Amino acid sequence: MKEIINTENAPAAVGPYSQAVKAQGGAMIFCSGQIPLDPKTGEIVGETAPEQAEQVIANLKAVLAEAGADLTKVVKTTVYLVDMNDFAAVNEVYAKHFTTDLPARAAIEISRLPKDVRVEIEAIAVI
Repeated sequence: MKEIINTENAPAAVGPYSQAVKAQGGAMIFCSGQIPLDPKTGEIVGETAPEQAEQVIANLKAVLAEAGADLTKVVKTTVYLVDMNDFAAVNEVYAKHFTTDLPARAAIEISRLPKDVRVEIEAIAVI
């Protein structure tokens, strides 16, 4: 069984997908990639990768909260960057929010992200 997670405190999906899905009897949460959109206006927040990363993590926190979790329950993240030169700056933002029991992580440079943002992060969490 699966449960679809949806919150107004994070941006609505920009395509045919859910913000997150709970599975395994609610024990696992699979969060779709979050981009730096303001959940109220739908506008991109920030111009630089670190500014955008702050909003991305805020959106991720909102989705996790709706699912009954928080960043301490995240076991795996994937960070997508359009420029690997932003890695260190985004890593500083990431480290401010993920402080204990650090999740496994991959960081990948890709050619383009939705709405031409600079950062996207997806996560898997457990309850």
